Parts: sequence; C-alpha cells; structure tokens
Amino acid sequence: MNEFKPEGTMQNLIYTKAVLDRAMLSKKILEAKVKLCDENHNLILDLGCMKGFIPKEEAALGIKERTTKDIAVISRVNKICCFTVKGYKQINGENFAILSRTEAQKEAQEYLFSHCQPGDIIDAKITHLDKFGAFADIGCGIVGLISIENISVSRISHSKDRFYVGQNVNVVIKEKDEENKRFFLSHKELLGSWQENAELFAPGQTVAGCVRSVEDYGIFVELTPNLSGLAETGDYGEIPSGTGVSVYIKSIVPEKMKIKLSIVDIFREAVQPPEEYEYFVKGSHLDSFLYSVPNASRQTETIFKKV
Repeated sequence: MNEFKPEGTMQNLIYTKAVLDRAMLSKKILEAKVKLCDENHNLILDLGCMKGFIPKEEAALGIKERTTKDIAVISRVNKICCFTVKGYKQINGENFAILSRTEAQKEAQEYLFSHCQPGDIIDAKITHLDKFGAFADIGCGIVGLISIENISVSRISHSKDRFYVGQNVNVVIKEKDEENKRFFLSHKELLGSWQENAELFAPGQTVAGCVRSVEDYGIFVELTPNLSGLAETGDYGEIPSGTGVSVYIKSIVPEKMKIKLSIVDIFREAVQPPEEYEYFVKGSHLDSFLYSVPNASRQTETIFKKV
C-alpha cells in the first residue's frame, strides 16, 4: 500500500535531459547513485546525460535545522539516493541538474503519516544494525526502528543475527509518533505462529538449527526465527550463541508449546542471516497476531491499535 518505496528500488537510474525536464514539471521522484560528497558536503550524482547536484541542506531531512548529523550526508556516497529535479545550473563551466532529496523525503513522510496505520505491512530496506535493533528505510530514506524484541520471537543478542545492511524485508507498522515524526516497526508477526512453524517439522527428523542460549537445564536451539526447542545439556564444551548445529527432534508437544531435541553435531560456525525471509502473512494489514496455540495457558498476542 505504500507508494513511496525504500531507496534503491527503481530499475532505471540513467536519464535523458527530456526525462529530467518531465520529472521537474511533474515533481516526479527519481533515483540515482551518489558518486561524490564534496568538501562542503554537497552530493554529486551521475544521471547519465549530466551530473546532479544536491546542496548539503537539501541532502537529508534535518540537516538544514541541524537536528541531523552530517554523517547522514557523507554516508550517502556510493548509495542510491532519491530526489526531485529543481532546475539546472552551470557550476565551474559544467552543466548540472539541481536536485533535492529533502523535498522527496518530505512528500514521503507526509504520505506515510497520513496513509499508514499500525498493522499495515509495507516494504522496507535495512539501513543500520545495532544491538538494540535495526533501522529500516520505509520510503525515500524515511527510517523506522525495529527494536530487537520485535525482530523475531526467538531471542537474539544483536540485530545482525537476523539482518544484513541492504536487505529487503517486509515489516508491520507497530506505532507511529506524530509529534517526533518517528515510526516503530515490527517483523516477528510476519514469521508465523508457533503452530505454523511447528508444522514444518516432525518427530524423528534431523534438521539444522542454531544455538541461541545455553542454560543449566538445557540448550535452546532455534529451528526457525519464530520457533525454538530445548536440547539436553552434554559435554559439548563452550557453545557460543549463533553456532550452527544439527538436532534430532525427539518430540513435539503442541499443548505445551514444547519441542524436545537432541544435538547430533556441532559445526562451530556462526549461522548467517537468510538472503530473504518466507513470510506467513500474505495480506497488507494485520489487526492482531496470536503467536501461541489457542489452548495454551499463556497467550502471546499482538494487538495493533489504529491511531
């Protein structure tokens, strides 16, 4: 439902002068790769027919007001950048198209806040990974936060355990902060309920897994991002979180939401995030998400409250 896609989704990044002229008249948003950030932090883009010039104050929302740091501009080099065409100008004897990224971002931000509601599922691109969560572009460089507890049901110690920078993912809007113009996102509701994930496996199978934590009473092994089982402790030595293993499935007990495992082999290599995720939710909106089985003693549910 989001008309404004994350930066880097357009196919054609090389333009003729006629295309730029039409884009200027219609205020159409285009994209191109940033080739250089000059000594004054202006951005230079390759448009094909000529170079593009984005003045520093037009390179990112908040730069002009000094609420955004210059790193937001410097870090655009060698990345795709959205923009509108404002006009043309000769700089040191060379013709440039004068562009604005902030104009495109303001339009995207206005659209996102007026059209998107909690529970809406939209496209996103991971832009930054941190211990507390991941930041994702949800349209023209407008970024939202997926806090670590909302990335998956299975616990992770760092967002890099799930994502990599530049990865295209789906997210669901969890909350929007109108006053501070911030979006808070979630990912785990799209990865399926306990039952949906458990149905991918059967007792007697030996499957790949990933160690997420080692406790006195057992080892938690992740089978999918939203499903973990418990393996018995053994004389395995130290097993770091993220280590790949193969496990034998001893039993699956839906009413208790428990899976009993036995470790068959330890690979001593960290499991890398998948190239892309298989999502269980195929629509464009969620009113709620029930992770636990219906008759479980403890219910785990997300309710998306419309603003």
